[in-house]
Amino acid sequence: MIRNEFLDEDIPRPGGSLFDVDRVEAIVQEAAKRGEALSYSELLLLLGYRFTRPKMRALCKVLDVVDQRAAASGQPELAVLVVREGDRLPGQGWWVGRTDYRGDWTGDEAKAFIRKVQKRAFRYWKGRA
Repeated sequence: MIRNEFLDEDIPRPGGSLFDVDRVEAIVQEAAKRGEALSYSELLLLLGYRFTRPKMRALCKVLDVVDQRAAASGQPELAVLVVREGDRLPGQGWWVGRTDYRGDWTGDEAKAFIRKVQKRAFRYWKGRA
């Protein structure tokens, strides 16, 4: 049997797939309402997947769509709430192409910037709880 690393047949998926933009969006919105960031691993687990780098990269593409939808609706971005476990910062893909930040993607300056962007999402979604 050939194992597809994008599928985890042994882990039940509670109501959605990795590519379900609506489900991913709802999960991240709920985290925003609670004022919490999620790690990539936590979000993948909520979707019923174990963490692998290919799945994380696929999830990042879905998060791009979530942010495009938020921008089109005049809402703050949400992908900033999905972070690495180690330093609680978004991965490289989130930083690439940004025009509102020019510093390093790690360290205190990056953390201060992320807190500011996350705070916008928390403030917006807490009002919709």
